[in-house]
Amino acid sequence: MLLADDLGEVVLLAEPPVRVVSLVPSLTEAVEVSAPGRLVGATDHCTHPPELDVTRVGGTKYPDVDRVLALRPDLVLANVEENRPQDVDRLRADGIAVWVMAAPATVPQALGSLRRLLTTAFALPEPAWLVRAEREWRDVPPVRVTAVVPVWRRPWIVLGRDTFAGDVLRRLGVANACAEHPERYPRLPLAELTAIGADLVVLPDEPYAFTADDGPEAFPGLRCALVSGRHLTWYGPSLLRAREELGHLGRG
Repeated sequence: MLLADDLGEVVLLAEPPVRVVSLVPSLTEAVEVSAPGRLVGATDHCTHPPELDVTRVGGTKYPDVDRVLALRPDLVLANVEENRPQDVDRLRADGIAVWVMAAPATVPQALGSLRRLLTTAFALPEPAWLVRAEREWRDVPPVRVTAVVPVWRRPWIVLGRDTFAGDVLRRLGVANACAEHPERYPRLPLAELTAIGADLVVLPDEPYAFTADDGPEAFPGLRCALVSGRHLTWYGPSLLRAREELGHLGRG
């Protein structure tokens, strides 16, 4: 099969892959749920499904490429935002097919990209979880709350324009206070964040692990919500629980 990934790069597969390495936690979950048993390797950060028992190949930014190659994968899954181009290039130079997913700006974009991967590269029927997720996340309600959403501190980095997580929140009635910033993940001074006029500060537990003792103290007087980073930033089967887990954010 001669296919093209989200970036238009050719992906040559003799047949649907049966030995897959995923370098992206959300793709790991999506593939294992949709095509169980095909994964032979995943990153240390691929925590779902919890029972997944495969070879670990390091982190998303710095995977052990030699370990990936040793697994003799038919296909490696990567993401343009999470994985380094030089690692993708080296895998391709060694004859490994690599499917790179674009960084989705919306829930529909993410699910559409996953549908194409699963139904073309894996030759699967449309997964039931994906159809349900599209239905549950179709609507965009009126804005009820405006939020600042840090994803890192020291320095402070927040969600800016065109992010999947920002669209998840918007579909819960939560507007991103920094959605018009020209950068997708701007670094902004804390003084600017606290003066932005938001109703809410959303603090996920990944990529930075915000906790009750690490994060809320920086925003005195503002309502802070600690949330699951998986439910906010992963695109895949986790979306089926995300509305239930995050729905309270849009209720003010």
